[in-house]
Amino acid sequence: MAKKNNIGRRPQGTPSTGRNQGTSAPVLEGDDTLVDIVEVRDQGLDFFEKNRNTIVYGAILVALLIAGYFVYQTFVALPAEKAAMAEMQQAQVQFERDSFNLALASPGNGGLGFIEIVDQYGGTKAGNLANYYAAVSYLNIGQYEAALDYAQSFDADGTLLPAMKYGIIGDAQSELGNMEDAMSAYRSAIDAAGENFVTGGYYLNKLGQLLRSQGKNEEALAAFRRLKTDFGQSPEAASADKFISMLEMAQ
Repeated sequence: MAKKNNIGRRPQGTPSTGRNQGTSAPVLEGDDTLVDIVEVRDQGLDFFEKNRNTIVYGAILVALLIAGYFVYQTFVALPAEKAAMAEMQQAQVQFERDSFNLALASPGNGGLGFIEIVDQYGGTKAGNLANYYAAVSYLNIGQYEAALDYAQSFDADGTLLPAMKYGIIGDAQSELGNMEDAMSAYRSAIDAAGENFVTGGYYLNKLGQLLRSQGKNEEALAAFRRLKTDFGQSPEAASADKFISMLEMAQ
């Protein structure tokens, strides 16, 4: 390796400050800063020389990964997304008609049912949404275990879908007789609803009714009081006073 350049370095034995020593020129304090800059530069050059191959190959790898991501998104992910949406249209039509069995497996007109959409396009947004449709469909035809499985597989985001997901889980658990799990799911649905008084009030009412049916009157009373105060604009809040009165009389 080439000898390091000594330009700008303070000679050994020469003070950095003070009076002239004989004919020697005074050395200013700024020389220390210049020395540091040169040393840092030299250290950086040494590091690059020692690790040249690693740095170059690393940069190439990063470039390949970025290029691969854009190729995948353009030629794989986007076409799959479009295909899944097109395939699911007929299933959505049957779902809106409450023809849940058809929507799940044989919607007609060449379209795929929600089950096949999940199987073939599970990695797409449409495939993920098919989990939600399948969960609701199974819930409506009384297959609660399947409804629970699909609901738990649904990756919900946004401001509405998380509450809906937990609500479906609560309904399925309730139908399966898992009341504590159902209550926990309804509480999660209420939390996920945030300031949305429609979904929040709907699931808070469900929680209150379930608590009441299980003899948890104190908790049920608290739920209906909250329904009236925090979600007073929801349709369910109109009947809250009736349940509050009944539960207060039972105390």
